[in-house]
Amino acid sequence: MKLFKKALLVSALSCTALVAPSLISVLPGVDLAVAHAETKTKRVPALREKVYSQLARAQKLADDGDVKAGLEVLDSIKERSGSMNSYEIAMMHNFYGFIYYNENQLDKAIASFEQVVAEEAIPESLRLSTTFSLAQLAMANGDYKATVDYLDRWKKINTQPIKSNYYVLKAQALYQDKNYQSAVENINVAISLTESEGNVPKENWLVLQRALYYSLNQPKKVADVLEKMVKLFDKPEYWVQLAGMFGELGAEKKQLALLETAKQRGFLQKRSDIIQLAQVYLFNGLPYKAAVALDEGIKKGVVEGNAKNYAFIAEAYVQSKDESKSIDYFAKADKDVSHGNYLQRIAEVYINLEKFDEAADAARSALDKGDLTFESNAYVALGMAQYNLKNFDASILAFEQAEKHKKSANLAKQWIKYVKREKIHAETLKQALL
Repeated sequence: MKLFKKALLVSALSCTALVAPSLISVLPGVDLAVAHAETKTKRVPALREKVYSQLARAQKLADDGDVKAGLEVLDSIKERSGSMNSYEIAMMHNFYGFIYYNENQLDKAIASFEQVVAEEAIPESLRLSTTFSLAQLAMANGDYKATVDYLDRWKKINTQPIKSNYYVLKAQALYQDKNYQSAVENINVAISLTESEGNVPKENWLVLQRALYYSLNQPKKVADVLEKMVKLFDKPEYWVQLAGMFGELGAEKKQLALLETAKQRGFLQKRSDIIQLAQVYLFNGLPYKAAVALDEGIKKGVVEGNAKNYAFIAEAYVQSKDESKSIDYFAKADKDVSHGNYLQRIAEVYINLEKFDEAADAARSALDKGDLTFESNAYVALGMAQYNLKNFDASILAFEQAEKHKKSANLAKQWIKYVKREKIHAETLKQALL
């Protein structure tokens, strides 16, 4: 269903906003007291007290909101970098990166953190956290290939079990880079890891997984993800999207059952939801429910009261054999258009209802309004109405006009012969009664 496809595509395109890394979480943790202590336990150069105190001063100024003063302190430290060891230089660049990041200068922050990991003699914990932060910063900066590259670098130096956040970030970057197959493999690992630990995967992970399967044109797997989302999060939009996917998969009975349940729970509040429900009712042979559903949507102001929607309601009533109700809706539709097609449909409905005077009037009005898709049908309706009113000459004239159209020529010829016979029969009968 086109309406559903459009809705799901919009959702897929917006999913990355949900899974973007928190801007607070991307920076490597910097605790100067811990950093100072690490030099006593690891094979790295010492972080000398003089440098430590200056870095601590820069940190305090930045924390207190005086960014300019913090940078000036770092600049003064940098001027003496020739006398500093690798670890001290790395920590200096770390703080530059921290301050630039807080000022939303991502390019400068990335450049600073790159200089951190460029130093050889630094603790592996700092190298790991900084490399991962570089991946997150690259993601926030829209550099998706760099994000994957940083993550690959991080994986090579990591010695601990990899957690879900690695796979989620990589999946997001690959998705943005349109590498959908690799992306879905990574998000699947993230979700499996979390579930294997007895935990529920984050909602935005499933949003990304669903978007990826949709991009890979795997509707069955999209439906599987949505079923899980319905069970875990029970949100109206997931019910509606799952119903749409059941329709895509040809499971119309499931689609109908799901939409009816959603309707009972008050989940169908949007225009697209109401239209989908009406269309599904009609497809499943429930035209009366289709008409009522769309009419209620119009009355509530959720769905537009336009010609297309009024005509849908009218045709649904015709299909439900409740034709008398269709007339008002065809009339409403007619008010919004310049053609006479809906007046023609009114004429045809009146024929079925055996209201021949009204049928003749509606057919003439349709022809007068013009721009008919099938003008011959209006002449046929007029001819039938005139015949039933015993206006045989007018009926023949109408069918002669219909005969000029290739689509209705054969039918019109048959009617002309029939009406002429009936005219003769009526005249003979009349003479006999004189």
